[in-house]
Amino acid sequence: MNLRMLDDLDLNGKKVFLRLDLNVPIKDGRITDETRLLEAIPTIRYILERTHKVAIGSHLGRPDGAVDLKYSLEPVGVRLAELLDREVCFVSDYMQEPYDQTLGQLSPNQLVLLENLRFHAGETSNDPDFCRHMARGIEVYVDDAFGTAHRAHASTVGIPELIPSQRRGAGLLIDKELKALGGILERPEAPFTVIMGGAKVSDKIAVMLSLINHCNHLLIGGAMAYTFLKFKGVAVGKSRVEVDRMDLVESIFRSAEARRVQIHLPVDHGAASAFSEQAKREEVDSASLPAGLMGLDIGPKTVAAYSSVVSRSRTVFWNGPMGVFEWPAFASGTMAMAQAVAACSGRTVVGGGDSVAALNKAGVASKVTHVSTGGGASLEYLEGRTLPGLKVLMR
Repeated sequence: MNLRMLDDLDLNGKKVFLRLDLNVPIKDGRITDETRLLEAIPTIRYILERTHKVAIGSHLGRPDGAVDLKYSLEPVGVRLAELLDREVCFVSDYMQEPYDQTLGQLSPNQLVLLENLRFHAGETSNDPDFCRHMARGIEVYVDDAFGTAHRAHASTVGIPELIPSQRRGAGLLIDKELKALGGILERPEAPFTVIMGGAKVSDKIAVMLSLINHCNHLLIGGAMAYTFLKFKGVAVGKSRVEVDRMDLVESIFRSAEARRVQIHLPVDHGAASAFSEQAKREEVDSASLPAGLMGLDIGPKTVAAYSSVVSRSRTVFWNGPMGVFEWPAFASGTMAMAQAVAACSGRTVVGGGDSVAALNKAGVASKVTHVSTGGGASLEYLEGRTLPGLKVLMR
């Protein structure tokens, strides 16, 4: 993808709108996972070396177009100031007074952080008036929010469209993401293993069909595994099954067979009689589940089999947990896969919020080749879609 990058832009002394993905988890006013914030620092520093007139825009959570202070970016501004050793001027009233005037009055040791863009309905609706207001006085647009590149919102599409094309480009994180994800599609070293988990086949069908064109093994876990097992005629007890999606599962099996891709399904389970954090875990030592139980995690035999495939792989992509890993009784399968991916000597790429959270929980994120901040954006990119937030940055 031929994007205009940072080193293609004249930033010197210019007023810059920098779109970042600072959608970090916050509890009791404290950031509990700084991954996205830390990934944004290199681009911020690069720009600040050339101009201090920087306004950072981001969203946090889903406040639905209204001010909701539990989604305020102010705690992020406090931490950003600490990391950059600069004063962060937090601007919450930018709809009343044009913030480009504030940019013109900054000292060299200051930068601007705008309050949550999604406090305004015009952000998600890509409202033309909102875009014009936000683009006023801005000379250069930089997007480094890969996690929102699949959204055609004001800050990812509408605002940059008002800036001349030669003055808008992608940041260092987007460059890093595209090189890592592009390597999976263009030149994966075999054996290439895809680990796919999560709740619904329907959410992952497009990316699975795309990756089957490139991979050798597809390991399936999470709730979606029970739809696959049901299709194969295996008893799944009370497990959640998308009975209306069997045609999608059939298409995956057909595509895999045509390309000689081996699909691996759970051979044992961590199960319970109810979908509850307080439910007692019961080990089921077979692929079939009894009528009164539902699968909530992969079992130890599946962990061993999947880990063996991963250990022999030269390329691994993982998206989605192997079970309800938020609940301690059903976290062991996902934690074991995090350890297996981290131990793999090949190129390993992990995308999606839950998978990244599992890596962090297991303390092994630093041992993975690339941890994507993208979530939905990374999946849509791997599906082969042209993301609107990237299209607007093309030369």
